[in-house]
Amino acid sequence: MRALIHRLSTHPKYSRVFEWGKVISIAGSAQILVQLTGLLTGILIIRMLPTKEYAFYTLANTMLSTMTVLADGGISAGAMAQGGKVWKDRQQLGLVLATGLDLRKKFAIFSLLVAVPILVYLLWHQGASLWVIVLVVATLIPSFYAALSDSLLEIVPKLHQDIKPLQMNQVMVNIFRLLLSASAVLFPFTFIVLLANGIPRMYGNFKLRKIVEKFAEPELQPDPVYRDNIMQVVKRMMPGSIYYCISGQMTIWLLSIFGSTDSIAKIGALGRISMLLTIFTVLFGTLITPRFARLAEDKAVLLKRFVTIQVGMVILCTAICTLIYFVPQPALWLLGDKFKGLEMELTLSILASCLALMSGLFFGLSSSRGWPTHPVVLIVGNVVFVVTGALLFDVSSLMGALWFNIFINLYPVVIHSLNFYYKAFKK
Repeated sequence: MRALIHRLSTHPKYSRVFEWGKVISIAGSAQILVQLTGLLTGILIIRMLPTKEYAFYTLANTMLSTMTVLADGGISAGAMAQGGKVWKDRQQLGLVLATGLDLRKKFAIFSLLVAVPILVYLLWHQGASLWVIVLVVATLIPSFYAALSDSLLEIVPKLHQDIKPLQMNQVMVNIFRLLLSASAVLFPFTFIVLLANGIPRMYGNFKLRKIVEKFAEPELQPDPVYRDNIMQVVKRMMPGSIYYCISGQMTIWLLSIFGSTDSIAKIGALGRISMLLTIFTVLFGTLITPRFARLAEDKAVLLKRFVTIQVGMVILCTAICTLIYFVPQPALWLLGDKFKGLEMELTLSILASCLALMSGLFFGLSSSRGWPTHPVVLIVGNVVFVVTGALLFDVSSLMGALWFNIFINLYPVVIHSLNFYYKAFKK
């Protein structure tokens, strides 16, 4: 049997299948553990925090996502595109990384100035006291600080497909976070949970830098040429990133302003189940996008790979939504008695997340080739869908907000796909 497996794994026809099987098994098994600990952490938080505190936690997490997107603005995509060209050169890859990190720090100031006042207002609008607002903002900073560098640092091992250390670091961070989050049993406050999220991420970044040093020269000065090249991508992506900060979290923003604290908590809890799809986001970002970035400039090969990925995504998302529609009870049981009777709401939440998963992957593939969707096309189309959706659905209710979320997520899936085909055929 061993001899047969060896012959098949070295056979030109089957070697790629065995290679992918090995990589996916390593990344997949680690991601299952990561997502399992993440799910346990999320369920613990949902069950331990009172409804009002969980609503505050949902708003803080939403704002953290917004802050991270604004601090990136396309820097990661630009660094991935530049790194894909020089990934074998330790010195040049170090320069790309140093340049990206330097840009991130500068963008972070702008992000904080924009996002913090909005978070303060939304917390106050939902009835948070002054001391709660101060503690929530203060304890959000460690997670934001870690987010400034982790996605950029991960580019280096991803390009070299050094997956195991990267995955093990993520597992360690999530286990650490689970243990710290258990403190919510004794101290059921939003700021305690936020701090339990930020500290492990900062430690994980320290370990991640050790992994990066194997492939990229550390502590280099930013390179002006790479800065210009990355900024070209940022200029094309930043308007879209800014708009994503609004449209990507539109459902929660609308419920924060027009809905109740209970609705915010419910959509946050349903989103926690949808976060199980993160396993696919991470796998694609770790295995698919970096390999796609490394492909030669061959139109036929690029189109074939893109179509294959698209078909696979449609099949995967259809299977996930069908399973949740027919068997929602186990997922709802995890959320606890506070969220019983949300079977249809859960299905809609998963469907919207699947659409977001597809649009994110298609956009990532295009950006990895330096072909991001033009921001004007993205923004104008999204504005039309948002306005139309707001007229069609009652966004002050949970069900209406979920249908609205599905509606506005349709456009990015279509436009990112069309953008790739247009850019590929144009070459």
